[in-house]
Amino acid sequence: MNLQNRRLFYNRVFSVLSIGTALLGLIFLGWIIVTLVIKGTEAMSLDLFTTDLINNGLRNLLWGQFVLSILATVLAIPIGMLAGIWLQEYGNHTKFATFIRDLSDVMMSAPSIVIGTFVYAILVVPVGHANGWAGIVALAILMLPIVVRTTDDMLGLIPRELREAGVALGIPKYRIILDIIIRGAKVGIMTGLLLAFARIVGETAPLLYTSGTSQYWTTNLNETFPSLTVSIYNLATHPQEEMVKLGWAGALILAVFVLALNIIGRYLVRKKH
Repeated sequence: MNLQNRRLFYNRVFSVLSIGTALLGLIFLGWIIVTLVIKGTEAMSLDLFTTDLINNGLRNLLWGQFVLSILATVLAIPIGMLAGIWLQEYGNHTKFATFIRDLSDVMMSAPSIVIGTFVYAILVVPVGHANGWAGIVALAILMLPIVVRTTDDMLGLIPRELREAGVALGIPKYRIILDIIIRGAKVGIMTGLLLAFARIVGETAPLLYTSGTSQYWTTNLNETFPSLTVSIYNLATHPQEEMVKLGWAGALILAVFVLALNIIGRYLVRKKH
């Protein structure tokens, strides 16, 4: 077999292997989705959204997950965007800026359970019990590096000439950043924020040690706070079949919501291009 035929043979082999592994992944993904839809719809009813977990409903859990995720987003977005703006517009290529970027990348790959354990040590142990504020901080820490990296990368795509044009017109730098650079990168930044929100809204591990969950409706973040993801984890091993079905319904609702966020994010990316 000459060199050309050998290369063609290897190319066909690796093409078949690539297609085969892709199909295998799709089969497992389809299996998971079909199972989730079948088992989730069995317990789906309007009562899930009007009653709390204590009465075999999900209302308080959906409320708790929404509050934790929204407040974590409110905390993470300003800090992350300001950090990303500084890295791109003020930090330039200094060693400190490079260190911050590397640290952000490390935090993005850090296991969420590690973040949860860290927040548990600093916000749960001192007060002696789980609380909603600890869950918010844990989710915000998970979201922060994604926001920083997204803002940094999107601002970096704006041509340098636009900045120079603003300086030539005598516009203050903060106005150039707000009115020209961020406006030009707003679609990419919004997409990154949506994907970051989709990441934290489905997290379970960091909430196990921080906010916990509750069967009752509450607005007191100083106490154990209801969360859908932790309750799904608990319901999956519940001895009563009805409660297990309730967990499947919660998992389906969460999966549909996260999928919708990802679809919106992908749509915004395609619309930008």
